Amino acid sequence: MTYLRDPDAIYAQSFATIAAEADLAHLPPELHPAAIRMIHACGMVDLAADIAGDPAVAAATRSALSAGAAVLCDCEMVRAGIIRRHLPADTELIVTLNEPGVPDLARSLGTTRSAAAVELWRPRLAGAVVLIGNAPTALFHLIELIAAGGPRPAAIIAAPVGFVGAAESKALLASGSLSIPFLTVLGRRGGSAIASAAFNAISRDQ
Repeated sequence: MTYLRDPDAIYAQSFATIAAEADLAHLPPELHPAAIRMIHACGMVDLAADIAGDPAVAAATRSALSAGAAVLCDCEMVRAGIIRRHLPADTELIVTLNEPGVPDLARSLGTTRSAAAVELWRPRLAGAVVLIGNAPTALFHLIELIAAGGPRPAAIIAAPVGFVGAAESKALLASGSLSIPFLTVLGRRGGSAIASAAFNAISRDQ
């Protein structure tokens, strides 16, 4: 079988294809590296049209990481996708979804486990970097928590995926009502790979 085997050549050809086919003109230059990695993670160049964010998100994320901030992830798949060698050695990657008390907390709050897990972020949320790649209810709950006067993270990278609440939660984030630097992909598309790819692109300059 004949196919491209050299990893450097595969990467070069992949990113050349993105450069040729993806229109990033609507995005500020500060977001281009993350947008390119988001497109690379899903193989869809038309994703570019749905990517939205604050150009300050890259600098805010890097500053937070340099200051020792934790990275709060909504699920294990997001955490697994993070390239640790790009981060300061003592960076904590935190997932609370599988903590023992989460199911009972979800029942008491009348919400999902993903949303309830966000409640457990409160002690570490101030100045943290938030990554959400799976659950729209996690993003909704985070926005509610902050809007009610809760701790404010340094940056939010959110790409929850799905047919119920994904588009709505990300549109709410993109409205800018929180005044927190963010990066998202509007609409139904998203996923853990896209969220972690965006973060990896931003954090690799650490």
